Amino acid sequence: MMKRSKILLPMTAGFLLGMTVTGPAVQAVQTYLQAIPSTQTFYLNGNQVTPEAYSIAGYNYVRLAELCQLLGMEVIYQAEDNSVHVNTTEQKKDPALRAEDGTVTLPEDGSQYIPQVGDRISCTDGTIYHIRNVDRYFLSSTATGNLPELPTAVWDESLFPQTQLPEPVARHFNNAGDELFLRNLYETRRMQYTLYRAAQRAGNDKLNIQLGIPAAYEAMTQVFWPWNEGELTKQIPNSPYETYYVEAWDYYLNGVFQHTRYYLTIR
Repeated sequence: MMKRSKILLPMTAGFLLGMTVTGPAVQAVQTYLQAIPSTQTFYLNGNQVTPEAYSIAGYNYVRLAELCQLLGMEVIYQAEDNSVHVNTTEQKKDPALRAEDGTVTLPEDGSQYIPQVGDRISCTDGTIYHIRNVDRYFLSSTATGNLPELPTAVWDESLFPQTQLPEPVARHFNNAGDELFLRNLYETRRMQYTLYRAAQRAGNDKLNIQLGIPAAYEAMTQVFWPWNEGELTKQIPNSPYETYYVEAWDYYLNGVFQHTRYYLTIR
């Protein structure tokens, strides 16, 4: 009976929300449904983790995508039938190599680097940047950690010029604070593949894409975040034969992941 009561309680609250209620009933529903940040400490295999957790009626709630990431499982959202699929057999692997002190060797093949608390990143100015918080990496459906896999190849790659991936460099600055710009090769490939697909659909086999933006063009660069496919492809009908320079960078402030920035220059 105790378990049955716990299950029925949220249903009762739901019914109350659909009715015109006053007085103590309203206060009871509002109190029950209140979500507050959890004050508990979470550990995974003995190591402390910091998921974005909320307490509702005494129970802890963590976003499914973030939980799956912590457990190394794959979660996929399919818009076609509005369904969510959790895959426990094929775990999502992070190709980054980590030394015992947390120093990271970033993948150079365009694989996805998934940041972790404690990672140490070697910057071009000799600084070792410490990553202290990555909660925002999985905050929303438009955040980098929750984007779908890269677009599948529905285009004829032989029609487009071959491109070479730039190096996964890390740039350190002290402007708004302790800043890190980390080149995201995986998301750079997303920009490349998305443009290929849009060009193919538009019947354009002349689109030239370059991965990386020359310094001479940086002042003319467009930047947007979070990811927005339409923002990237909207110029294709008006500029079908131009060269598209693209790159993506992860931005950290004071050790905290903020967002992934997408840069585009059309010349």
